[in-house]
Amino acid sequence: MKAIYAIFLAAFLIMACSSGTSEEKPPVVPPSPTPTATITLEKQSISNGEVVDASTTHLLTLTYNVNVIVNSSYSITLNGNRLMAQGKENTVEIPLGLQAGKEYTLLVAEGAVIAASDPSAKAPALTLTFKTTAKEEPEDTYTIPTEPVTASAESAKKLYAYLLSQYGQKTISSVMADVNWNTICAEKVFALTGRYPAMNCYDFIHICYSAPNSWINYEDITPVTDWVNAGGLVQLMWHFNVPKNEGATDYAFYTDGNNFKPSHALVSGTWENKWFYEQMDRVISVLLKLQDAGIAATWRPFHEAAGNATARQQAGWTKAWFWWGIEGAEVYKRLWRAMFDYFQQKGIHNLIWVWTTQNYNGNSNNYYQDSSWYPGDQYVDIVARDLYGCNATQNKQEFTEIQSRYPTKMVALGECGNNYDENQKLITEAALMSDTWTLGALWSHFMVWCTKEQNATMTMCSDNWWKDAMNNANVITRDQLPNLK
Repeated sequence: MKAIYAIFLAAFLIMACSSGTSEEKPPVVPPSPTPTATITLEKQSISNGEVVDASTTHLLTLTYNVNVIVNSSYSITLNGNRLMAQGKENTVEIPLGLQAGKEYTLLVAEGAVIAASDPSAKAPALTLTFKTTAKEEPEDTYTIPTEPVTASAESAKKLYAYLLSQYGQKTISSVMADVNWNTICAEKVFALTGRYPAMNCYDFIHICYSAPNSWINYEDITPVTDWVNAGGLVQLMWHFNVPKNEGATDYAFYTDGNNFKPSHALVSGTWENKWFYEQMDRVISVLLKLQDAGIAATWRPFHEAAGNATARQQAGWTKAWFWWGIEGAEVYKRLWRAMFDYFQQKGIHNLIWVWTTQNYNGNSNNYYQDSSWYPGDQYVDIVARDLYGCNATQNKQEFTEIQSRYPTKMVALGECGNNYDENQKLITEAALMSDTWTLGALWSHFMVWCTKEQNATMTMCSDNWWKDAMNNANVITRDQLPNLK
């Protein structure tokens, strides 16, 4: 009986306790985990306040006490320009791209470097200031003219002066229009990187189709004026389409199946001559509108003229691939000079003339130099080279060879991108602009070609390539340009 009584008593006490008033307790918040590693900077390749040689100092190496990785969510900047860094075991390598006679401040934000074993372990912030030694100029330096060969418009003089002021100091970014009259690719570069290229390149390739009610109308210069008003610079080029035969409406700029003779374009009364000047007049009409709007541009006609024609061993394929080079160097130079003179006659004074060399086609063992195709110093402001799928060493070699051969001209990367086969399969990638510049290929500007490839920018360079370029301290983007109006 006592046992039963004890059971009832226990049950009563339990019910009494459970039916009583109780206060809800706040949820328990677990404490933040304590990092399992402490990161300490043990060594740096440049000391605070040090003076270094810009020509030999290409990297800053930071050595830590543990293996680390770079957290791209936090910034590493040099004089305010974001840099791309790479973690390797217990070191971080930061490409610098220094210039002689400059002062630098490098900032590594707290959290930009974290422990590989524990992402919650952050390296402290780092501020590093240093200088570079002044550049010693060789006694036999050549002087690039301070005035363009023909551009007398004030806008063109300002553009040329700016290009010259940046030459060897920084490279100016550019991208091709969607082979059209637009800024589609530039907009996509901005969407990817947060920055616009400094220049946009427009092609007169479709001028033969241009009309007010057509799918393209070059006489409407709004795509160009909008770009300039937003602070951008302008490049112009021309894949000059011609009829393959007299009276044909099948147009081409390649040589295969094309019976348009460039020598006849220089002879009055021929159908080639009629087309040559009619199309130039169409382009001139647009150029005059741009000139009246105060817009200057680099102008790159008749590019890659020699093609494969300079091959040491001649064969069926060793010829120019564009019609303007198919009859050789002398006819080509006459074409260039005819355009140059005609443009001046028509009052065009807002262009910076750019000639594109083949420069041994990248292989002096198999090709001769194409210097016999050069129109002449009095007809050219800038010498360019088009390179696809070339590494940094190849860029450096090309730049050095061209600069040596044309010492009184700025040298630019006229076109660049990855190298693809005829089925659009990637063969080789273009070198990162940071690597190219660091190695010494100091291109005046670079222009990335467009493509329908499915990447974020619709260009022939990868998304990673663009992120590297647009965050490089030596690459000028549109937001960094001065007002040249």
